[in-house]
Amino acid sequence: MARLFCATILGVFVISTLSAHDVWLQTNTAIVRTGEGIHIDLMLGNHGNDHRDFKLASKIGVDKVQHLQVISPHGRKTDLKPLLTDLGYTPKEGFHSARFVAAEPGLYTAAMFTDGIVNHGKAVRSVRSSKAFFLASEKLDKLGDSSGFDKPLGHAIEMVPLTNPITPMGPGTPVKLQLLLHGKPLAGVKVSFIPRGVTLKEGLDQDYERVSDAQGRVSYEPKLGGYYLIVAHHKTDEKSANYELTQYTATMSLLVPEKCPCCDE
Repeated sequence: MARLFCATILGVFVISTLSAHDVWLQTNTAIVRTGEGIHIDLMLGNHGNDHRDFKLASKIGVDKVQHLQVISPHGRKTDLKPLLTDLGYTPKEGFHSARFVAAEPGLYTAAMFTDGIVNHGKAVRSVRSSKAFFLASEKLDKLGDSSGFDKPLGHAIEMVPLTNPITPMGPGTPVKLQLLLHGKPLAGVKVSFIPRGVTLKEGLDQDYERVSDAQGRVSYEPKLGGYYLIVAHHKTDEKSANYELTQYTATMSLLVPEKCPCCDE
């Protein structure tokens, strides 16, 4: 994500080609057996341009990525940047992916954060964060502890799940989260829940979008299983001698199963 989240270190860089793009992380599965590998993908799309879909648009250069980490259940951070593999033939094709082995049971957070200046005719400070979650369990038929999802990471902007992003999870189970800006609830912001393969309507799409309340909270009930990309944008008049305004973006991906993995007993 020319906008990857993780850690609280900020860097400044100039990117003239990515100002209208969103970056997100996604995994190939939400549940993995302890000791096995999982693939974490770094994706780039056009949502900042209101192309309200899940489609890819070009590919971010690894040199533009500041912080990309996996945080273990006990808080150990692993830098994923050296593990990234380019899955495209050309600089603008495909995406990057890293393989990570979950050595201990529990909930893992893949996180990215960037803070930089983009210039598309106007200098804009772009602050972005992204999250994806996965659970490592000793047994796949009896899942272990998946707590810790509701702990903020301290990013300038971030989405914090209020309901477990792994289990219980499935169509008909509400997804609840809180949007924070500098650690405080961010109210009145449109949050898009984009299913892969669906293009949202212009304006406020009542089927897939919600507006955060006074506590920065939103709730959405998926109707079908599959990948969902959650996106929120917030512009402010914060400026300096180097930029004219500030754009905050938070993303999160969820892999919603067709039915809750805890409901098979």
